[in-house]
Amino acid sequence: MTHIGTPVIKEYLYVLKDGAMVVDWGDGQVQDVMTGDFMPFKEADIGHPMTDRELDLLVTRGRVASYDSRTVYLMPLPEGNRKMLD
Repeated sequence: MTHIGTPVIKEYLYVLKDGAMVVDWGDGQVQDVMTGDFMPFKEADIGHPMTDRELDLLVTRGRVASYDSRTVYLMPLPEGNRKMLD
């Protein structure tokens, strides 16, 4: 079966204490799945690992193509506020 989207290990998706749904790309930064914004974070900011119910919501909103027990297939994320290199 071919999957559409960027594969991300499911355990790298969190809901922060403020309710933001994010993917942890490492280096102390997460990306908001809904807005595309990158932000610094600390482990203490994590509310809980993303649940299947929350992933279903992201499927409905067009941010997740599909997922299984190990992998989430993200659709292209909004650009967010990235700084361009000169």
